[in-house]
Amino acid sequence: MMEIRLKLNGKTITDHIDADLLLIDFVRRHGCLSVKRGCETANCGLCTVLMDGKPVLSCSLLAARADGHEIYTLEGLQQEAEAFVGFIADEGADQCGFCNPGYVMNTIALLRENPNPTDDEIRAYLAGNLCRCSGYEGQLRGIRRFLNSRAEGGSHAE
Repeated sequence: MMEIRLKLNGKTITDHIDADLLLIDFVRRHGCLSVKRGCETANCGLCTVLMDGKPVLSCSLLAARADGHEIYTLEGLQQEAEAFVGFIADEGADQCGFCNPGYVMNTIALLRENPNPTDDEIRAYLAGNLCRCSGYEGQLRGIRRFLNSRAEGGSHAE
């Protein structure tokens, strides 16, 4: 057992963990159920969290590596996500919804890093997310509509 201390969604948490505990299991144990198990090989993006503002795959990161860092899951970013998730839904890109948390986390990270990305930059940033329902174009159209609306000073109240 070892002790770690980190910030999870803005709240400082100290916990005793086994050295081999994965970050996905740690955050789920602390109530962050938006972080999902998918492939468990760091290929699908369902387990994406932000560590110090950068997307990481929590299924391939030991919780001990997060000691002293700030971790955000979708539970801690609801307000930021609300700005654009409706645009994605309107494009039919949330058919089963399983991949949505990973897409939302990566979109938040993208827009923080690059507030006005090109379509190719959006595709490149979201490439690590597996979606078996929508073919990815709906996510791209939704993000593009959100960016266009934001540039025009509009809202999603269409």
